[in-house]
Amino acid sequence: MIQAPLDIATLRRMIDQGQLTVPDLVATLHDRARAYPDPAVFITLRDRADLLAEAALVDPALPLAGMVFAVKDNIDVAGLPTTAACPAFSSVPAKDATIVARLRAAGAIPLGKTNLDQFATGLNGTRSPYGAPRSVFDDTYISGGSSSGSAVATGAGLCVFALGTDTAGSGRVPAGFNNLIGLKPTRGRIPATGVVPACQSLDCVSIFANSAADAAIILAIAEGHDPDDPYSRKPAETTLPSRPRIGILAPDERVFADDTAYAALHEAALAQATALGWTLVEIDYAPFRAAASLLYEDAFVAERLAAIRPFFRAHADAMDPVVAAIIEGAERFDAADAFLAATRLQALRQRTDAILAGIDTLLLPTSPTIYTVAELRAQPIARNAMLGRYTNFVNLLDLAAVAFPAGFRPDGLPFGMTLIGPAFSDRALLHLADALHHAIGAGAGVTRASPTTRLPRAVDDRISLIVAGAHLSGMALNHELTTRGAILEEATTTAPAYRLFALATTPPKPGLVRDAASTATIAVERWSLTPAAFASFVASLPPPMTIGKVELADGTLHPGFCCEPDALADAMDITAHGGWRAYRASIAKTSIQEPTS
Repeated sequence: MIQAPLDIATLRRMIDQGQLTVPDLVATLHDRARAYPDPAVFITLRDRADLLAEAALVDPALPLAGMVFAVKDNIDVAGLPTTAACPAFSSVPAKDATIVARLRAAGAIPLGKTNLDQFATGLNGTRSPYGAPRSVFDDTYISGGSSSGSAVATGAGLCVFALGTDTAGSGRVPAGFNNLIGLKPTRGRIPATGVVPACQSLDCVSIFANSAADAAIILAIAEGHDPDDPYSRKPAETTLPSRPRIGILAPDERVFADDTAYAALHEAALAQATALGWTLVEIDYAPFRAAASLLYEDAFVAERLAAIRPFFRAHADAMDPVVAAIIEGAERFDAADAFLAATRLQALRQRTDAILAGIDTLLLPTSPTIYTVAELRAQPIARNAMLGRYTNFVNLLDLAAVAFPAGFRPDGLPFGMTLIGPAFSDRALLHLADALHHAIGAGAGVTRASPTTRLPRAVDDRISLIVAGAHLSGMALNHELTTRGAILEEATTTAPAYRLFALATTPPKPGLVRDAASTATIAVERWSLTPAAFASFVASLPPPMTIGKVELADGTLHPGFCCEPDALADAMDITAHGGWRAYRASIAKTSIQEPTS
């Protein structure tokens, strides 16, 4: 039996220990998806035979081997229709979106394409001809949007994680309504190549997961510059203290649309943050709220028209009426209006920057309230706007955000909070969110069970470690890292100046050697540890292994595995394999016994 919630570390451990196979995991989750009573979650669910064929080819040693994920249907998956929840827009891409390709290369398997508010326009999940997915806790309530199906699929335990997109809160509001972690990364940190734009300069690919630890693993694999995305950015890191100064709403800005239960849960979350040693500082929220209004009430809405203008002008009558009305409203703005709106935003940014300079992060409700489907449809514009009161400004101001579970109303419906920080503070926010998520004890998804894996609380002073051999994720000695609280930060390669040797040791070990004459790159992983854990790990290293500086493909230098020069005397050069994992796979193939006569 596969436990819920589904977290990567638990599933990987079960696969490594032979308690679960990749095909069994895939088959189980496909069965769950087919049996789920809400038919509006998926627009396209892959065939079982197709999924199992892909599962059979996955190397179980890969970091995401068999991790089944759902994909919002404005993100391309090769061979599956991309509809953006508009049948007339549908086309079948020949290749995966960049993020899907990266996740598949790490062993993850897409389950299907999930429903959304059409063209990612909305925060409620009801604007789709394929139906309105419902909250996993009560099917009379909205799922949140626009990444509705992805959030429900994750919250219901139909997949391990899911991809959404986020322009105004679409990766955070559905997380709040389905008791999930919703990571809205820094703009451009995850490439959007192969994603149907909503507002291209603001769009982010988002991640729904059961734990901050899972979101951090997925981010490490998904991030990285893509020259095919004009808004792609190279990853960087902005650190935050483990006991931060947190900006919170002043009492007159704590608007909950008469939802007294949400208001009480908000106060409880603030009290829990104080108990963790965080300093709470009331801020002037007015400039953030004013920035949020620009997204739909000013010329910025014209970017939604720019994304699909030829299609809209030919097929507006084939679109959801509310979505069509919103996009049609962009026609009243011209280029001069766009420049004026940009200037208004810049003026507001100066005010918000001054506020942010005095704190480390913001801590806000994810949404003021949750509506029934009937309530939302009765006032589709006004109530959708209420859902975005605390989310719409984030991408406009180039901030990162993590939504997380923060308790339940007496009727069992979930409440969420969101941490918001500077660009590239994504990982630091995940650590803080993890601490508060577990302190509140809201669990994850419909089960409300807490994931087994947590991120360490201290994030300010972690030390990177480059591994190239048996400490790689999924390999024999990886537990020596994970039991020390190490975090997989990225799967990458060395700079083109290394050679790799199989040392004549028992058991066999790799030797990574810098060689200026080499043009080869070697597959490695960068993990991070606290100083104490790093010291403990280094102290336990047996000869001939040593720790030196390893240069990565991005030019950065980090502590990493090397070996004593004498160990190379009887070693075999395996550089041509490109990495230890590939070399060991080749050994496994050649060691298959031939039948005897």
